[in-house]
Amino acid sequence: MHLCFVDVLIQRKSCKSSSTILYTTFSLVQVHCSPRSVFGVENFLDDDNSKPYTYQKGKKLKNPNKHVSFKQRTEAYMEPFTLDVFISKRFVSTSVTHRVTCKQVAVAGTNSKDIKAVLRSRSDIPACLVIGRILAERAREVDVYTASYTPRERDKFEGKIRAVVQSLIDNGIDIKVYLD
Repeated sequence: MHLCFVDVLIQRKSCKSSSTILYTTFSLVQVHCSPRSVFGVENFLDDDNSKPYTYQKGKKLKNPNKHVSFKQRTEAYMEPFTLDVFISKRFVSTSVTHRVTCKQVAVAGTNSKDIKAVLRSRSDIPACLVIGRILAERAREVDVYTASYTPRERDKFEGKIRAVVQSLIDNGIDIKVYLD
């Protein structure tokens, strides 16, 4: 329950005239927060089996009035950076975005002129490895060393996407991958 101001319009009617009065009162109002999904247990390990970097998401809560834990409420602030990977038939585009401010802090893609001239193909696995390395360098320049990644519903965590994420991990960016 939170204490907040509530403006109340009261209309008084009498025989000769009517008037409207605005009252500001205090009221206890329950604020509903939408629950965030719960992240579960690690299921994959790194190549050297030392550091887990993939996690599974739990189911979303069905009851919106159910208690939302402190971890669920503060997770966007504890892991503020997310990785976005878009791979089409023609190019690869990646970015690191700040969750709270929704600003992109580091961007790399095979459509940029300097990268386009160097690569033979703009959408194969070597291009994904190069984009991961360049994005890691740009992220370290702005002091971003950790990020989380959740694949889109249609994407599988294999092939080119895994190459980008593995390249970021190899170049010093700690990535937590959340799988459904």
